[in-house]
Amino acid sequence: MIFVTCPCPGRWLTVIMSLPNRFRARLSWYSCAKGMDVGSRVCSSAVEEGSMNYDIVIIGGGPAGLSFARSLANSGLRALIVERSGIDSLADPAIDGRDIALTHLSIKIMTEMGALARIPQNEIAPIRQAKVINGESSYCLEIDSAREAVDALGYLVPNYLIRKALFEEVVNLDNVGIRDETTVTGVRIGSDQAEVELSDGDRIACSLVVAADSRFSESRRNVGISASMLDFGRVAIVSRMQHEKEHQQVAYECFHYGRTLAMLPLNGNRSSAVVTVSADQAQEIMAMDDEVFAADVQARFNDRLGNMKLVGKRYAYPLVAVHANRFVKPRYALLGDAAVGMHPVTAHGFNLGLRGQQTLYNEIRRAQLQGADIGALSVLEGYERRHRRVTWPLYTGTNEIVSLYTNDSIPARILRGLVLRMSNNFPPVKQMIRRKLTELNGSDESLLPFV
Repeated sequence: MIFVTCPCPGRWLTVIMSLPNRFRARLSWYSCAKGMDVGSRVCSSAVEEGSMNYDIVIIGGGPAGLSFARSLANSGLRALIVERSGIDSLADPAIDGRDIALTHLSIKIMTEMGALARIPQNEIAPIRQAKVINGESSYCLEIDSAREAVDALGYLVPNYLIRKALFEEVVNLDNVGIRDETTVTGVRIGSDQAEVELSDGDRIACSLVVAADSRFSESRRNVGISASMLDFGRVAIVSRMQHEKEHQQVAYECFHYGRTLAMLPLNGNRSSAVVTVSADQAQEIMAMDDEVFAADVQARFNDRLGNMKLVGKRYAYPLVAVHANRFVKPRYALLGDAAVGMHPVTAHGFNLGLRGQQTLYNEIRRAQLQGADIGALSVLEGYERRHRRVTWPLYTGTNEIVSLYTNDSIPARILRGLVLRMSNNFPPVKQMIRRKLTELNGSDESLLPFV
């Protein structure tokens, strides 16, 4: 903790703004306690960093960590988010090219949090219909929102705006603090409390550590939790395309031979294009001229949307799926991608993170109201049981889908077509797909994957 004394209150901002971000963040804890404005709020007067004692430490200030912190708003539990990025990048995240397909359950959760209202309406695009195409066939599996009597199957929202909205909700909470530009170097779990060691040498005592630090979670490994990991050897290249014809809010997943192309409808004559290729082809595609790349996507989409033009940059993301073999230990829980990192083909990644944080919050809140220890293994195992019932079938089912629809052998091509036709013409299977895509049934855990 750094304290700066100055006889003139008007000089506070000048002194603080001249310091590096990590020190400005720390100073803001002191200034908040004194009721001063330092230009950015990264703490609350109800949480004093000097105490070094919290109910919950959240490792990672990404969407999963932030949404969990927002759920704690009225709980009376004191939480600290530890994030390696600077406060500026949390407050104003960079565009990363990813558009997230939010289910109805996710829309409900984000609405209740107040985060959805912070996202401009023109950035929320409905998906009214989804079509899945196999190889060079014109036959497709169709899922239509009209059959569910709803406006949309789901809604596409830019990832960076979700992050920004969640941060804006969290930064003003009285019971949540943020330590930016800081990493966790160690987690010690004791019988009565856990201790988190930070890169700046500080040690934070807490009742519960929640790790939401990516699918390659360092803290998960450090506490001895193993994970099943599947490297697909493929790269997703995402971009935005302007096109001549209207898309009618129809999303396409085209499992072509050799590569996969998804076209996701944004508002206006724009779509998010996701080209998935073998890792050894990704560099060549990323190096294409913009016009050549747009023409290639247009041709592979059979000119359905007419002439195309690339808007903005292309972004490449290696595809690796992860499922932790345990979600909890005493005083420790995994959340978001640290628990389950999905292949994006079924669009369940962030949706599972939102659902998971709600499940975890419900379990610890119930324990809190009963006067129980929120970090007790018996409490956390309730979260693990409920969340694993949802994630494991989806994880394994999604990986099987990817394995089949990226296999171009003759037997696999035949099986791919048969699976698509059965899914389209066998009502129980199609209904299962529709319900899982939309999550219209809310937090029902009984659904199986569509395989």
